[in-house]
Amino acid sequence: MADYRITCCSTADVSREHLAKLGVAFAKYHYIIDGVDHCDDLYTSLSPAEFYGMIEAGAMPTTSQVTPEELCEMFEPILAQGLDVLHIEFSSGLSGGWQSALAAQKAMNEKYPDRKLYLVDSLAASSGYGLLVDKAAQLKAEGMGIDELKAWLEENKLRLRHWFFSTNLAHFKRGGRISGPAAAIGSVLKICPVMDVNSEGKLIVRRKALGKKKAAKDLFATMCATAEDGTGYSGKCCMCHSMMDEDAAQIKEMVEEAFPSLDGKVEINPIGTVIGTHTGPGTVALFYFSGDKRTL
Repeated sequence: MADYRITCCSTADVSREHLAKLGVAFAKYHYIIDGVDHCDDLYTSLSPAEFYGMIEAGAMPTTSQVTPEELCEMFEPILAQGLDVLHIEFSSGLSGGWQSALAAQKAMNEKYPDRKLYLVDSLAASSGYGLLVDKAAQLKAEGMGIDELKAWLEENKLRLRHWFFSTNLAHFKRGGRISGPAAAIGSVLKICPVMDVNSEGKLIVRRKALGKKKAAKDLFATMCATAEDGTGYSGKCCMCHSMMDEDAAQIKEMVEEAFPSLDGKVEINPIGTVIGTHTGPGTVALFYFSGDKRTL
């Protein structure tokens, strides 16, 4: 049985060091700010504070997906070594990166017909996507082969839950994810929409909380109610945020106290430049596995 590598994209919003430790290669999405195209290099070139500081100063960044050529540049050295590839891609419900992955797969299959290049649409985003990649790497390290792992991911990826809230609705409005009137009313009343990613990998507003404290309690209560085995959940949990350190730390503390069997501490990552372009500062997210699958 041929060995294989797992690959993903920078929109998994975990650190370069973590991906290197897992042995996972990543391709870089892009963000454009002040007319300059940058690769999302997982905060190697600038810090989260610098990126969000530019937004708070009035910059209006945009993003572009990874290209087929960039994916081929990542895949080819692995395939040329005689290894197979299992690529986990950013949600097709949020980006056209999936189409780039399909085009890259076609090109590589023609050039390396004896190698396997499998694609998995994660239907996930940010550090939730990263948590799925982390789980895949764990199963690979435990001896799971590429075919079995692809099947496991397809069967279980919708058990990955994303719950998040935002105190800043301007960027959700700009991206069309929240209507203009809803954003205006929400800002005046300090309403924080509680959102998740549905079974199509799309962002959905589920509830509305009056203020960030109630929104934080909503995220925590939802995890208590839906995590696999309830508060006996023994999997990993992670979080990410955009300039909301204290709020994220408070939720982390609540989760670690209520879930004594967690696999390690709750890891907190900064929301990356690509996802952060669409959230702006003011977002906190919580990720874990549930017993049930996501719905529409």
